[in-house]
Amino acid sequence: MTIYNASDLRKGLKIQIDGQPYVVTDFSFTKPGKGQALYRCRIKNMLTNSTVDKTYRSVDTFESANLMERKMQFLYNQGDEYCFMDQNNYEQVTLTEDQVGDAKNYLIDNLEVSILFFDVTPLGITLPNFVDLKVAKADPWVKGDSAAGDSKPVTLETGYKLRVPPFIEEGTKITVDTRTGEYLTRVK
Repeated sequence: MTIYNASDLRKGLKIQIDGQPYVVTDFSFTKPGKGQALYRCRIKNMLTNSTVDKTYRSVDTFESANLMERKMQFLYNQGDEYCFMDQNNYEQVTLTEDQVGDAKNYLIDNLEVSILFFDVTPLGITLPNFVDLKVAKADPWVKGDSAAGDSKPVTLETGYKLRVPPFIEEGTKITVDTRTGEYLTRVK
């Protein structure tokens, strides 16, 4: 396990405090005229999502959080629960809608994702950067419809709505950037 000093604190660093995983979300360094340097940071508990402001001295130390990322395959969702399977040992893990977050807009059957675990507790999900999804509903675009501009709204097979170029029709497969939620290209 890696030990960090207060001087190692940076935004995005994952540490363990009192047996709980935290991520540093904001950080500042202060050196008063007299005395020790102070490290002020805002940390977020990765299990409860609560945020705390803390001040540390340069002599304070922290353990690295015992985090592990595993590749898993999305199987199905039932209500507000999402089921994933480890392809190596066929172990299944269920995440809540809060843990999945906006990733639910891009989850289709058999999609391979990465799930972050703290010991054996799943914390969150990381999607591939690009996902191919089918357009479930698209209104026809009327030529000369300049009020709509150069795009039209569509609904994807997951229920996610976005704007695409006018030539995209119902049933077309498109590539969506999961980081921005925007249309990239039509799948050939």
